[in-house]
Amino acid sequence: MEMNSGFNNIQLEVRKFVAPEYIFGVDSRFWVGQYCQKLGGRKVLLATDNGILKTSWLTDIENKLKEAELDYVIFSSISPNPRDYEVMQGAQIYIQNKCNMILALGGGSVIDCAKGIGIIANNHGDIKEFEGVDKIFRPMPPLVCIPTTGGTSADVSQFAIINNYEEKYKMAIISKAAVPDVALIDPYVLTSMDKHLSACTGMDALSHAFEAFVSNASSAFTDLYALEAIRLIDKNLLASILEPDNIQARGKIMLASLYAGLAFSNASLGCIHSMAHSLGGYLDLPHGECNAILLPHVVDYNYDFASDRYNKISETLQIPTIGIHNRENKNALMDYLFQMNKKLGIDKTLQEKGVTTDLISVLAGKAIKDPCNATNPKPPVKEDLEVIYKEAL
Repeated sequence: MEMNSGFNNIQLEVRKFVAPEYIFGVDSRFWVGQYCQKLGGRKVLLATDNGILKTSWLTDIENKLKEAELDYVIFSSISPNPRDYEVMQGAQIYIQNKCNMILALGGGSVIDCAKGIGIIANNHGDIKEFEGVDKIFRPMPPLVCIPTTGGTSADVSQFAIINNYEEKYKMAIISKAAVPDVALIDPYVLTSMDKHLSACTGMDALSHAFEAFVSNASSAFTDLYALEAIRLIDKNLLASILEPDNIQARGKIMLASLYAGLAFSNASLGCIHSMAHSLGGYLDLPHGECNAILLPHVVDYNYDFASDRYNKISETLQIPTIGIHNRENKNALMDYLFQMNKKLGIDKTLQEKGVTTDLISVLAGKAIKDPCNATNPKPPVKEDLEVIYKEAL
């Protein structure tokens, strides 16, 4: 069965589109004091991580908060895969210090943790209780985000991904209530990212765009953003890594990340992310790297259920498609993805990342419960996910 065939016809199914206010451009981070004031900030919880503490970005932000005469407290105990107990610690600090808004300065991990803190601050309970879709009943406190990586798009999305540390998997919390109020998207901050982080977050953005475009909840609005994100990443990701100070290349990747975020936040995701959440949570691996490894194998699994859509992606990437011969078209797209991973230096197999055959059933058992599966073009069962993991070994 092919999904959404016939690109001459527009989609008329009911769809909604949710996004925060976002300000894009060099030095947009300097507007932070003004936006925190606009949102009624009196005392701000500034969520960040230990890596950002060592950069000039934090000093910039602190200075702007001081200029705006805003009191703040810093919470920086956030891991690269943010853990449930870190969310609870941050919420305790928020409440103890009588904060009334949150500012997240960092990558997706920091922003996801900040969302978790906001959820607990106003809803109480334990963060595990909010896993799944639309489980948040009270809005978060005002949340302003300044992303420092180009890929996760947590600053514009309805998703918060938190590591359930005891159960060893990543929980997906999906709700309109998790959309930040304002995102200050400044491409200049990407210049501090190293090559590996740039590659991983870039492939995270590409995975967002791929999955949003083939999602069974895609729409005319998300298609626009997803395809343009794919085009921008294809043309600029490698340049942004080889020339880290090339602000045009960095800016185009930051824009691609924004577009991919708007696409997946509204069309949702698929098996790449359900499997990456299980994999990254169990072995504490970088999320973007998990996505990069899994992406071509999930294309292989999904292709016959969304061949028109994948062919449209190939057309955007200027990969020749050969009539109705799906196998050749699929292999060409998979080869593009394998080659891209190789160029970026993230072409390890799952076996090289520590996955053994005895873990596959455990990983698939956790992945099949992830809500991202609901919008995958081919509805998976646990055995399907086991096969994909095996192929990626």
